[in-house]
Amino acid sequence: TTLCAPPTLLPLPPPLRGMVPRRPRGVTYGAPRPRLHPPRNPAAMAAPQPASPPMTQPTPFRIEIPQATINRIMERVRAFEWPDAPEGGGWAYGAELASMKAIVEHWLHGYDWYREQDALNRWPQFKARVRDLDIHFIHVRSNSDRRRPLIITHGWPGSILEFMHIIEPLAFPEKHAGQASDAFDLVIPSLPGYGFSGKPAKPISPRTVAGYFDELMVGTLGYTNYIAQGGDWGSSVAGWLGYDHPQCRAVHLNMFGWRAPGVEPETDEEKQAARQAEMLFNLEGAYFREQSTKPLTLSYPVMDSPVGMAAWIIEKFHGWSDLDAGRLESVYTKDQLITNVMIYLVTRTFGTSTWLYRGLFEDTSGKPVPPKSRIEKPVGIARFPKDLIPFPPRSLVERHMNVARWTEFQRGGHFAAMERPQDLVEDIRAFARTLEK
Repeated sequence: TTLCAPPTLLPLPPPLRGMVPRRPRGVTYGAPRPRLHPPRNPAAMAAPQPASPPMTQPTPFRIEIPQATINRIMERVRAFEWPDAPEGGGWAYGAELASMKAIVEHWLHGYDWYREQDALNRWPQFKARVRDLDIHFIHVRSNSDRRRPLIITHGWPGSILEFMHIIEPLAFPEKHAGQASDAFDLVIPSLPGYGFSGKPAKPISPRTVAGYFDELMVGTLGYTNYIAQGGDWGSSVAGWLGYDHPQCRAVHLNMFGWRAPGVEPETDEEKQAARQAEMLFNLEGAYFREQSTKPLTLSYPVMDSPVGMAAWIIEKFHGWSDLDAGRLESVYTKDQLITNVMIYLVTRTFGTSTWLYRGLFEDTSGKPVPPKSRIEKPVGIARFPKDLIPFPPRSLVERHMNVARWTEFQRGGHFAAMERPQDLVEDIRAFARTLEK
């Protein structure tokens, strides 16, 4: 049997290369905050009418976490017992002890979840029933007559928080020295099993997620065409939207997350890039092996330890980002790092978020992909230099997809929307302009 679906997110680690997917058979933490007033102009922010046949109407949603939930989390943070760390080891052995202690100190004495919750609630959010799951999403409609629908998908260990600094420039470019003609209607969903979306009953694949998101865009929100953007898992989901779904007119990627079967490196440059990618995976891929094979085992220690979860997640922000002298604070604030972790904690979704790795191999829904197939829709590539899965040479990428725009950046890493928001915004705008020619 030829393993041709799904294309893998990563080069298969040695233990998985022969794996053929089976067909599916009391501490008080701050004062409680009052509810925020509704948006000043609800009509301007309302979701559009669904297409025919009618689907479930989106329901307005606000993040409102009870004080008792925050108290329980903070009790565990306070009670955490620190491990021993090798002398002089830094980040080489994992999440650095001194850095984690500084983050926890801020978490206990400077961090305010309700301030961050208010910031997340600045943008209109909804839930919609799609098939068997409630999908949570931010939906921001531009005022421009030239606006284009754009769905942006996050990955692991991220969340909708990644996109807070790019929402306004994309939806309302005229407020940021841009042109109204560059505006987008934005749909930013939480992946199934992540954040405020519903949890699947068992692991599903990025291809299956793409099916949910296409139904959200077309069946629920009524868009007749749209652009898909993503990094990390979002790049795989966006790739599948472009490959499988006619209403997706184009794809913009900031990670190489969709690959066709049967495409191999050919030139010396391509082969060298493949060797470097394998070396990087061997250094950074332990999390992938665990989450793609035994995700439930990992959930037991991590779900009950907020500090343990923070270490597991923040280590990736350190290792996959383009930092100055290895300093997290050169790119991220402590509030950003903690809030991203808190989204997993308050929703109890760390466990189900890791299921997507198992689903990559286990869920083989959809027609087999013929060898050397391509995404034929126009694809824009934003290549940031520091990433977990760096793009190989353009010659190889073009055998997987129809590359219409290729941009090389001098700085930036895996979490491009947080690290280099202006670069990412400008590249998405420029790519969308090419579609109008």
